[in-house]
Amino acid sequence: CRLYSIACFLTLKQWYQRRVRGSINGERLGTYNGHNGAIWDMAVTTDSLMLVTASADQSSIIWDTETGKILQTLSAKSPVRSCGFSLTNNILCITTDRAMNQPCFIKFYDMRDSDQLVNNEPFREIEMTDAKVNRMIWGTVEDYIITGHENGQLCQYDWKTGERLKTVHDHDNLIKDLQLSKDRTMLVTASKDTTAKLFDAKDFKQLKSFKTDRPVNSAAVSPLKHHILLGGGQEAMEVTTSHTKSGKFEARFFHLIFEEEIGRVKGHFGPINTLAFHPSGKQYSSGAEDGYVRIHDFDQSYYDFEYDF
Repeated sequence: CRLYSIACFLTLKQWYQRRVRGSINGERLGTYNGHNGAIWDMAVTTDSLMLVTASADQSSIIWDTETGKILQTLSAKSPVRSCGFSLTNNILCITTDRAMNQPCFIKFYDMRDSDQLVNNEPFREIEMTDAKVNRMIWGTVEDYIITGHENGQLCQYDWKTGERLKTVHDHDNLIKDLQLSKDRTMLVTASKDTTAKLFDAKDFKQLKSFKTDRPVNSAAVSPLKHHILLGGGQEAMEVTTSHTKSGKFEARFFHLIFEEEIGRVKGHFGPINTLAFHPSGKQYSSGAEDGYVRIHDFDQSYYDFEYDF
C-alpha cells in the first residue's frame, strides 16, 4: 500500500506502508522533483500508473508513478488549484485560480490525444465568471465534475458540453475539501464556515450537517462504519503553537446518521489540512501544517463501539 504526500515545499513524496512486526514503518520510496511552487492538489489514476499535480508555479505535471519521470507539463497563466482523472482515466481536469489578471478556468484534456497534451490545448475550457473554484472532483459517474467554490457554492458541470447542471449554496464560506463515499453515492464537504455537510452526490440534496467551532479543512466518510472524520483548526498565524489545545487541532469523529461527535484524536500541533481513510476503513491518515503525516490504526475498542440511542 502506498501513500502520497504534497506540501508547500515544492515536492511530492511517495511512502510505502510496509508492516514490520505489526507496525507500519513509513519507509519513503522517493521524491518527485519538478515544481517550483507550492503543490495544492494531486490525483492518481485508478490503475496507479500515473499521477497529476496542481501547483502555484502555474503548471500541472503528469508523472509516471513508478519511475518519477515527468510525462508532460501543462502550463497555465495563473496558479493551478486542483486536478483529477476521470474514472476511466481518459479525461484529465484541472482548474486555475483567478489571479494575475486571469480568470478562473476549468480545463479538460483527453489523455488519449497526445497532441492536446504536447501542445497544451484542452478540448474544453469553462470560464468562471463569478466565484473561483477551490476544489474539484469527478462525480458519481464520468458524466460530470463537482466543484467547490470560494463563496461556498457547490456546482456540477457537464464536461462534454460545459453546461452547469446544478448549483447549491449551503455553505457560507470557502469550501476547502470534497470527498465521495466509497460507493460514490454521498459527498462530504468541508468549509471555512466551521461546518461539514453531507450531500447526495447526484442531486445535491443536503442529508446531514456537522457543526464545529473551528474552520474545517478536510472531511472523509468511513468505508467501514457510519462515521464522518473532520479535521481543521485555527490558522497557524492566529494561535500559539505552545500547546495543541490552543488551535484545536484534533481530528474529530461524528456519527453519520445522528450528527453527534463521538470521539477525538490528538497528535498534531498545527491545523489539519487533509484526511483520508484507508480503503479497508481500518486506518486513516492525516496531514497537517506541523509538517507531519500521521497514519492511525484503529484499536479493538473502535470496532466494538456501538452508538447508544
